[in-house]
Amino acid sequence: MKILLIYPLYPDSFWSFKHALKFISKKAAVPPLGLITVSAMLPKDWEKKLVDLNISELDSKDILWADYVFISAMYIQKESVNRIISECGRLGTKMVAGGPLFTQEYENYPQINHFVLNEAEITLPLFLDDLSNNCASKVYKTDKFADLSLTPVPDYHLLEMKKYVFMNIQVSRGCPYSCDFCEITSLLGHKVRMKSPNQIINELEELFRLNWRGSVSIVDDNFIGNKKEIKTSLLPLMKRWMQVHKHPFVFNIQSSINLADDIELMSLMVETGFTSTFIGIETPDEESLRACNKVQNKNRNLLNCIKAIQQSGLQVSGGFIVGFDSDTPSVFQRQIEFIQKSGIVSAMVGLLNAPKNTQLYKRLEKEKRLTFESSGNNTDSSINFIPKMDYNELLDGYKRIINNIYAARPYYKRVRQMFLNYNRKYNKQRRINFSLIRAFIKSMYVIGIINKGRIEFWKLLLWTLFKRPALFADAITFAVYGYHFRTIFGLRQN
Repeated sequence: MKILLIYPLYPDSFWSFKHALKFISKKAAVPPLGLITVSAMLPKDWEKKLVDLNISELDSKDILWADYVFISAMYIQKESVNRIISECGRLGTKMVAGGPLFTQEYENYPQINHFVLNEAEITLPLFLDDLSNNCASKVYKTDKFADLSLTPVPDYHLLEMKKYVFMNIQVSRGCPYSCDFCEITSLLGHKVRMKSPNQIINELEELFRLNWRGSVSIVDDNFIGNKKEIKTSLLPLMKRWMQVHKHPFVFNIQSSINLADDIELMSLMVETGFTSTFIGIETPDEESLRACNKVQNKNRNLLNCIKAIQQSGLQVSGGFIVGFDSDTPSVFQRQIEFIQKSGIVSAMVGLLNAPKNTQLYKRLEKEKRLTFESSGNNTDSSINFIPKMDYNELLDGYKRIINNIYAARPYYKRVRQMFLNYNRKYNKQRRINFSLIRAFIKSMYVIGIINKGRIEFWKLLLWTLFKRPALFADAITFAVYGYHFRTIFGLRQN
């Protein structure tokens, strides 16, 4: 068999970093980990090609070459998915689809020949067996959850590595929490299932063998979902591996706020090479946290928790939401003040949406408040239900938050606040970073000369040189991030 794996294009969004990537001449932030993992599950004698539309164009010759096109996608990639399906249909190449989008909405894509849904460790072997016997069905799905010891090392060799900022790995699936707006548990369950520490080491070895050096994103929705196993088994082994290999990688994760409760764990993570975490803060309003069942964030001083994580040596980015039923117009200013005080530079603020199969979706469906499908884009000002607050007031308040945290002056002020909170402890990487040098040169021209916010840019760099010189590279990075954020939100660069 000849298999063409296609990863659809991401639209311009908060996490695309499209406008930041230009400064370092990269095409995409992360590669399609799901697709290259599926690729590794296919028969070894099959020929495989990967086309990631975020870094290259789709050539009709590749589609014609293939016996099957495999597609994996998320909601935000729908537009690109439709174009891929149309082109494959035009050329007569059969399609196999999986991933979150199709698992939730496969009925909406009758053009697809076969759906391999849920977790491929379970459903893909069933499809492959039937395919070999010429009796493949339309849909393969399961309500069971996979044993991750069956998950192979992804086919990283299919990637054009130099075009990405990060490589990525997955340690676990599932989340122990039940936030009512989150679809993770409906897709992956409450029980946290983990790969063995040796599996993770094998993946790091493969990245190392392929000469990757630099950032590795751990894509788990909550890296510390099984804190005991992480702390006692995985991290000690990763730490030793990193020491033996002279610290070739730095890691970033997603975690819950209770990371702040374990100083020993944070210290071990930093010693291993972890440098940042994304945390779903959502809101400083206790009533909204209670209503959406965000139990891990309740009854704690969130600002102190964030500062504790920053002081441990981990930078914090965060997710924030407005549009809860209990939100009042005062929430907008509270969110602005909280974000500014926290020093969370990359603050993804979005309007609440209800993804399919979440508890929130089911409740709003009963209340007949759903309107249309969620776009999957956290920052496009869309909302797929009728909010309790007046819609125009909600939208105006949301835009006020964005203006007040991403305009140049408050944004650079927040970077300085983060630098005051942050205690960098991981300094093992000493290599010359040519991408950063390139970014610095471009940023001096684009942000520091032709940009109207140039005064705030130079103020940040001078302040950092005198107050936090060890963080100068971070100052350049955050300046470039700010340029991207202001661009996607349509803000003036001042």
